[in-house]
Order: sequence, then structure tokens, then C-alpha cells
Amino acid sequence: MASTEENMTQISELSLLGFGDLHGLQYLLFGVFLVIYVVTLMGNIVILTVVLADCSLHSPMYFFLDHFSFLEFGYTTTIEPMMLRTLLPPHVPISFSDCACQFYLFIYLFIFAALVATECFLLVVMSYDLFIAICNPLHYSSIMDHWGCLQLAGTSWIAGFLAPILLMVHIFRLTFCAASEIDHFFCDLKPIMKLACTDTQVAEMTSFICISLFVLGPFLLTLASYTDIISTILRIPSVTGKQRAFSTCSSHLTVVSLYYGTLGIVYGFPSQPQNEDLLKLLSLLYTVLTPALNPIIYTLRNRDVKVALRKLV
Repeated sequence: MASTEENMTQISELSLLGFGDLHGLQYLLFGVFLVIYVVTLMGNIVILTVVLADCSLHSPMYFFLDHFSFLEFGYTTTIEPMMLRTLLPPHVPISFSDCACQFYLFIYLFIFAALVATECFLLVVMSYDLFIAICNPLHYSSIMDHWGCLQLAGTSWIAGFLAPILLMVHIFRLTFCAASEIDHFFCDLKPIMKLACTDTQVAEMTSFICISLFVLGPFLLTLASYTDIISTILRIPSVTGKQRAFSTCSSHLTVVSLYYGTLGIVYGFPSQPQNEDLLKLLSLLYTVLTPALNPIIYTLRNRDVKVALRKLV
């Protein structure tokens, strides 16, 4: 056993292969992803600026939207610059400590315990806000006051900080002595665990527990909120009232569907060698395309934001 451990070579640096097999399209992909990255950043900056500048948007719904935009600004900045770097020659390896740091930031800002952390909580909080507004409108001002909003948002961020710690401890206590190349464009959980040459059973079990607690739980809470919301809307007698109520929650429902749909496909997909390219492609949905669409959804489908944006311009 001792001799086996002595023969293990600890990885000191990692190489992200990204889309290295698409040699003829690398510069084209770099241009496309750079444009998407800039659009994502600008879209979230616009939302942050408009909500802060316009007093008519100083309500709980837009307060949480500001936090959501700030969150997406953070995790896209964590992932996409490194992805863009993998598309440009020469290929520069990154140190293992840098990869670990990026992996933690990615978990904290986007996934919790291998999937969703802060964003899941914020989506639940936003669905709760809609639930109170539609199902209990008379109590809305007393429940969703300034202090209540601060508590809900603060809890989401604190949970996002704490959730990935246990998984991180188990992941980076593993001995990584396999090939030091990651066939991905960021340090995701599955590619990292494939580099381990020690038993990953505890880490995999921890990942499963995190998924059960911090992904399925918020999803079920969001689903429960929308079950009551839709039930209440269907009982509204007037067609105009139903349309107005559906319009209120349509943007959030679209974001929730895109988010859980793409994330569920990627992490629920069997991790097999023949699926690597497909998983890499699907990962683009929730790391690049979905964050770029969210600001558009919340501006183009939201009358109040469009009016405030015109006033600001």
C-alpha cells in the first residue's frame, strides 16, 4: 500500500481542453462566445442600473431581480473568460490551486453542492414573492416588507456560501494522479472526479446528498408555489384578470423552466465516454446561453422594466 502511494504523482497543474478538437472553428467560436459574454454582462448591468435608478421599481420583486442579476454577473465572469482562453492558442495550463478556487467559486455562485446553491434559493424566494402577491395580496405588504426581503435574500446568499463546503472538502481531499487534462471548458464536478485515482465513493455520496437537499428541495418548493399560483389564477373570474396574473409570473416561470430544464439534462445525463461531447455542448446551455437569455426575458417581457429603461435612456 505504501509503495503504491509513493508511485502516485500528485497533479500540480491542469489543462482545460475546451473545444480543442474544433481547430478550424476556434476563432469563430471565440467571437460568438465573446459577443454572448458581453451581451450577458451588459444585460445584467442594465437591469441592476434600471432597478436602482427608478423609484417605481423599488419593490420586493425587483429587489430580488437585482440580486439574481448580480449573481448571474458573477458566475458568468467566473466561467466564460477561462472558456474563451481555451479557444485561443497557445494553450496555457492552470495550476491545480487555481482550478480548485474556480471550482469553489462556480459552486458558490451557480451550483450548490455540485449543482445549484444561491440561484436555487433566489428562484424559490422569487416564486414565494409571486405566491404572496397573487394568492395573499391583502397580506403582501406586511409579509414582504423591507426587513423580510433582506432576510430572504441574505439567507439565500449565506446558504450559497455554506452549501458547497462539505463537497469541496471531499473532492479536494482526493488524490489526483490521472492524466492532467480535463476535457471540458471549466473545472466541473464530473471531469474533476475522473482525475482521481483514489476511491470517490464518499465524494459521490456527498454529491448525491447535496443534490437531494439543495436542488430537489428548492425545485419542489418552487413547484408547490406555482401549483397554488396557477390554481388561484384559474379561479379569477375575468379573462383580463387571468391574463394580468399570468403576465406577472411569466418571466420568472420561463427562467425557472430554462434553468432547471438545462441543468437537469446535463447532470441527469449518464456520464459515459461516448457522451462527453454531448455533455460539453449541453453545459453551454446553462453556463452561457441561459444567463444571456435571462436579462432579455426580464426586460422584453416586463412592461415596468421597459418603461423604466426608456425613462433612463
